[in-house]
Order: sequence, then structure tokens, then C-alpha cells
Amino acid sequence: MPHAALDLKVTIRPATSDDLEQLVQLLHQLFEIEADFSPCERRQHRGLHLLMADERACVLVAELGGKVHGMCTAQLVVSTAEGGYSAWVEDVVVRRSWRGMGIGRKLLEGISHWARQRGAKRLQLLADRENRSALGFYEYLGWRPTQLVAWRRCLGDNT
Repeated sequence: MPHAALDLKVTIRPATSDDLEQLVQLLHQLFEIEADFSPCERRQHRGLHLLMADERACVLVAELGGKVHGMCTAQLVVSTAEGGYSAWVEDVVVRRSWRGMGIGRKLLEGISHWARQRGAKRLQLLADRENRSALGFYEYLGWRPTQLVAWRRCLGDNT
């Protein structure tokens, strides 16, 4: 472990274009363990550019010592069940060597704050059912599974 969790002076801040390469590296770590996705630098760059340009989206980074050690994204969607906004949380990832230090919790607190400021009534996320450490992490933070099952259908070429 590089540092004790209480000693970390992590800054949670919005991502900038200067962070893109480090964010793509983090997404590579995430997508190589998720069965439904695979790393593709070109697609990840394109997705990050879209998120960073969208006023209803947020990309947060956890920075320590001038290096990005974690990230989290969210997007507002309208929920008819809530009668207002809900925030889809995605891309929660912390560098392997920095996991268990409280960085993921701080990122999710930052996203929660961002969503609450924009009127979101609920946060929701998807997690790979085989990623036991992530599932335990979310449960520890008070997230609960739902009865819903995620489905997807790809539309056209995804290059």
C-alpha cells in the first residue's frame, strides 16, 4: 500500500483535456475486467470528449501528486418513476495500487454532490456481476441491488 487512507490528500475535481491519456488508461483497466466491454483507445477518447462537452454530464478525477489515480462519470437522465432527474453513474475506477484508500468513496461523494446540485432524485449504476470487490464496495457504501436486469442492443457499427 502506498499510503494509509487517512494520509491521502486527494483532490476530487472535474476532468480536463490534459487528463485524457490518464483517463483512457484507467478505462482500459476497467474494461479489461468487464465481460460486456473491451478497451478501445479511440472509442474511449471519443466518449470522454462527448461527456466533457455535455452540460448534463460530469467526469470527475481523483488527483494526488499531479497524477490521476481514479475517475468517475455520471449523466443526468429523466426518470418518469422519480418525476425528475436521475443520474447514471459509470466508469468508477481507481488505479489498482491505490484501491482501498478511500479514493472511490470520495469520487462517489463528489458525483453525488454534483447530481444533487442538479436536482437528481436518484443515483444508479451498473456493475459487472463477477466483480465481487466492486459489488462489495458499493454495498459497503449503502448502494443496494434492484430487481431490474440490464439489457442492451447495439445499433450499427461501433468503431
